[in-house]
Amino acid sequence: MAEIELPNPEELEEMREKSFTRRTALVTALYAVCLAVVSLGGNNAAKEMSLAQAQASDQWAFYQAKAMREQLFRIERMRLESDLAPGGALAAPDRERRSKFLETVSGEEKRYEAEKRAIEEKARDLERERDASRARDPYFDIGEVLLQIGIVLASMSILTRARLIFHASVAAALAGVTLGLNGFLLLFRLPFL
Repeated sequence: MAEIELPNPEELEEMREKSFTRRTALVTALYAVCLAVVSLGGNNAAKEMSLAQAQASDQWAFYQAKAMREQLFRIERMRLESDLAPGGALAAPDRERRSKFLETVSGEEKRYEAEKRAIEEKARDLERERDASRARDPYFDIGEVLLQIGIVLASMSILTRARLIFHASVAAALAGVTLGLNGFLLLFRLPFL
């Protein structure tokens, strides 16, 4: 009859621990990849927010310059209208020349008003982009923190061989990935953010 060799219980325990360590190390590497993606999303959201704010500020400065020019033409139009009012002391050639100039001034005033509206619309669009990036940014930040906590807990579970700590790392990482994805998609909003 053939002899059956029973495995050594210590070897079985060692193999089981190596398997747990390997799996946990692979999961930790996956956490690190997710952390890199969430971190990149957070950095991009911050850059987009800053860029949109700078561009919106530039547009509002441009708007203000157009508004000032419009106001100058409005003042000139009002002065010319006053000069051309009935009973004025202007000679006929002066009246005709100022009347033509009034048409030019009125046209410029209207042009600046129209340009100003287009600039205002663009500035408001940029402000909406800034606000959207600002709304997404905290989700990336919190997601990064939770993924880092997940990595630390997974490392601790390898050292202590505690499966409960590993499960806590999975919970933290899942919460971090969820918030990171929400940073990209903004599917829900947390009331405290």
